[in-house]
Amino acid sequence: MSVIILGIESSCDDTSAAVIKDGVMLSNVIASQKVHEAYGGVVPELASRAHQQNIVPVVSEAIRQAGITKEDIDGIAFTRGPGLLGSLLVGTSFAKGLSLALNIPLLDVNHLHGHVLSHFIKEDETTEVPEFPYLCLLVSGGNSQIIKVNSPSDMEVLGQTIDDAAGEAFDKCAKVMGLPYPGGPYIDRLAAEGDATRFKFSKPHIAGLDYSFSGLKTSFLYTLRDEKKVNPNFVEENMADLAASLQKTIIDILMDKFAKAIKQTGIKTVAIGGGVSANSGVRNAVAEYCERRGIKAFIPKRSFTTDNAAMIAIAGYFKYLEKDFCDINLPPFARVTV
Repeated sequence: MSVIILGIESSCDDTSAAVIKDGVMLSNVIASQKVHEAYGGVVPELASRAHQQNIVPVVSEAIRQAGITKEDIDGIAFTRGPGLLGSLLVGTSFAKGLSLALNIPLLDVNHLHGHVLSHFIKEDETTEVPEFPYLCLLVSGGNSQIIKVNSPSDMEVLGQTIDDAAGEAFDKCAKVMGLPYPGGPYIDRLAAEGDATRFKFSKPHIAGLDYSFSGLKTSFLYTLRDEKKVNPNFVEENMADLAASLQKTIIDILMDKFAKAIKQTGIKTVAIGGGVSANSGVRNAVAEYCERRGIKAFIPKRSFTTDNAAMIAIAGYFKYLEKDFCDINLPPFARVTV
């Protein structure tokens, strides 16, 4: 018998709803919020208000595009956390209300699990998915982790950032350069035109498989500060080279630990996920490293790297199969690791 899951994602500033049937995506609707660009970052209060405006039309459109009715839905998966609490409350409350109205199970999903399991979203029956166990490099604005994925419900964090995340390093360094928010995509585009060996920035020396990006940010800031004393137009005149050198440094940091994890575990299947996995340099570095060593690499479509409800729906689908349902009284949470 087929299983149809409605997924709802509202952890930050994107309101999204998706429908998955037996693991195959039928729809994935996303409403983005442009209001935050003027502030150089997401404003939590504005985000939660926009979610309240978007949640009903987005869910309605996802059901319409899927060609089903709400009565066809077997379970509702929603992002319970981590994320902005006000944003999460909108999605959580809506999911709970619809669950009660339709008398169907709730499936609470860890947002990070959704990113890790996004590789199992099938656009048709021919979509190739990873075999367990696999290693996932999860890189986003709030997280940088190396995760051993033994099954959809069994994930082990082998390494994680001890301070800032890779995405945060991209965005904050971009802000210092005077680039718009979010800065990561601008850095990516500029890097394609620059010399990645022009500037050298600090790399951390952290034991084990953990990451650190705070030293890199400080090094980047001091470089710009010192150079601008000599040449006030330094940033404008060296924008592409700065972006390329910054991107190369972040990728070198990420790949150094990821390569160690691959060697230590001996696992021959790897994947990347999270917003920073949309970065061209990160995607190319992982693909080239794996190709040289005969390792199977799963690089997600860019549409599945950002926050989206399809990844929440697929994570909920696995929970539904295990009958791992959510109590309606469980509240959302703002912070947690895998």
